[in-house]
Amino acid sequence: MKNILVVDDSALMRRVLCDIIDGDERFHVQDRASNGVEALELLSTKTYDAVILDVNMPRMNGLELLKELQKRNIAARVMMVSTDTCGGAKTTLDALELGALDFVHKPGTAMDCRTNDFKERLLRTLSAVVDSRILTYDKPTASRDIVRMPDRVSPSVIRRSVSVSGNKIVALASSTGGPKALQSVIPKLPKDLKAPVVIVQHMPTGFTASMAERLDSLSEVRVKEAAEGDVLEAGVVYIAKGGKHLNVATSAGKYTIHYTDEPSREGVKPCANYMYESLAESKFDQIVCVVLTGMGADGTKGIMNLKEKKKLHVIAQDAETSAVYGMPRSVVNAGLADQVVPLEQIAQEIIMNVGVK
Repeated sequence: MKNILVVDDSALMRRVLCDIIDGDERFHVQDRASNGVEALELLSTKTYDAVILDVNMPRMNGLELLKELQKRNIAARVMMVSTDTCGGAKTTLDALELGALDFVHKPGTAMDCRTNDFKERLLRTLSAVVDSRILTYDKPTASRDIVRMPDRVSPSVIRRSVSVSGNKIVALASSTGGPKALQSVIPKLPKDLKAPVVIVQHMPTGFTASMAERLDSLSEVRVKEAAEGDVLEAGVVYIAKGGKHLNVATSAGKYTIHYTDEPSREGVKPCANYMYESLAESKFDQIVCVVLTGMGADGTKGIMNLKEKKKLHVIAQDAETSAVYGMPRSVVNAGLADQVVPLEQIAQEIIMNVGVK
């Protein structure tokens, strides 16, 4: 049974969250805290399998606690459960950058927290967090003036050695741990990358635009939340909107973004399987599929179906650098991965497979 710390300033909300968690035989709420100061004291002396953390609290809020944990080098698997995570996309992304592994939006009332939908989301995410690895990633430098190439490979070497022919696309899938992992991949791609990049990162509605803006500010390549009808261009990264399924469609000889509203698949929306399968009728000479950290198996079925019709090169993140080795492991176990590499090498392998202009 996994021991959980619940941190929330509302006594009623703490009780509701604890009831939900204790109602699952996999988990036990070992301790409760009403603010970051109390939580810090507990985390300084005890180890938990996961921490449920609110954002807005007196004395020390959730973000301040995460900063303090970093400062004191206290390792913890943290999951944000806060009303601030809905609409407060910047706060959520700040929490993920500060070490939180995932987040669930907490409804405004205790009654709404008792719905099956919230219970299922909370327990599913908590299950992924307790099974996750505690990782640290390099922090990208926010400047477009720096040519961000992969570690150990200089821009001149890349341009001399990477002469890749053919019309290609990069299709990337990620989930738990993905927003932070993407900051170790996208800022290392050169602006003259010879392919467009489409990304499905599992996120609810309202968060992907802020994530795209943040990645864009860190990167040479242009990064945007994909809009309906966008024409795919080389050197541009398109991130699927939360709450919709992203497809790549062919229109007048060009490739465009098309959203569909089917039900969730693999328990997620957007689902990477739809993105991969939409490429089956495309004219790309090769599709470079990249699967990063995440719970579940999204991406495996889509890549499997796509492989029947298209030439693929599949890159999976390795277990050691994955926050949650679910999605990459599924691809590897299915025998689909051509490469299994650490996170810091993903960008280099993308460049080597699609080339630069």
